[in-house]
Amino acid sequence: MIKEKRLKKIQEYVLKNESASLDELVDVFQVSKNTIRRDVQELVESGEFKKVYGGIAVMKKGLESFQDRKVQNLTGKQKIGELAASFIEDGDIIFIDSGTTTVETFEHIKEKRLTVLTNNLEFIFHATNYQNINIISTGGILERETNSFSNYNNLDIIKLYNINKAFMASTGISISNGVTNSSPYETLLKRTIVEKSNQVFLLVDHKKFDKYGLMTYCQLKDLHYVITDELPPKTYQEYFNEHNTPIVCPSRADKKF
Repeated sequence: MIKEKRLKKIQEYVLKNESASLDELVDVFQVSKNTIRRDVQELVESGEFKKVYGGIAVMKKGLESFQDRKVQNLTGKQKIGELAASFIEDGDIIFIDSGTTTVETFEHIKEKRLTVLTNNLEFIFHATNYQNINIISTGGILERETNSFSNYNNLDIIKLYNINKAFMASTGISISNGVTNSSPYETLLKRTIVEKSNQVFLLVDHKKFDKYGLMTYCQLKDLHYVITDELPPKTYQEYFNEHNTPIVCPSRADKKF
């Protein structure tokens, strides 16, 4: 196995199990202990993992609390949620990502007949009394910092769903690092959803541009629409124009895509 592929597999393995010993990695990947040591050191230097006695573990960095983030730029998030909802139609099978922006779609879609796959606890709470919305939870462990569920054991099941549209959140985006996320525990789920969905909508406020989080879960070229509250810097406008990715924001709300 070539080095780049092996490092990616080791990264995914440690994320799934939260930690792993050197001996365990030697057995799983069938390489020498010296090779594993070098691989582990490279992963640690990336900032995503930390060394522990005899092995490696996920480096979980703290986030602001969900409630604190929820009130930040609330007006902008509400505008984004309303714009995103305009792309959702009766009968759609959609994914609603974790986050304080994606949940703002709810007020504008609550009367529609939908199947919603989600890890967003807040969205599930709002949708409980609406019989027209069929909720499928990703399940797993509740991450209180993001008010969302993470679960590595059901990704194969999630791949069985035919998702029309995915409405994704991000800690920050950049042309060099792509679409990023601060929670390693959610990254594999996000990657799986992006790969599985027919259309991927990124919902981010203007403050998220030229920022990046701990891990990349997709590249900008993987997006079909970018929905934001203000036009991003010119470099992003040029990039998305070159890749035929519409930017949807209030100043363009009357534009048909």
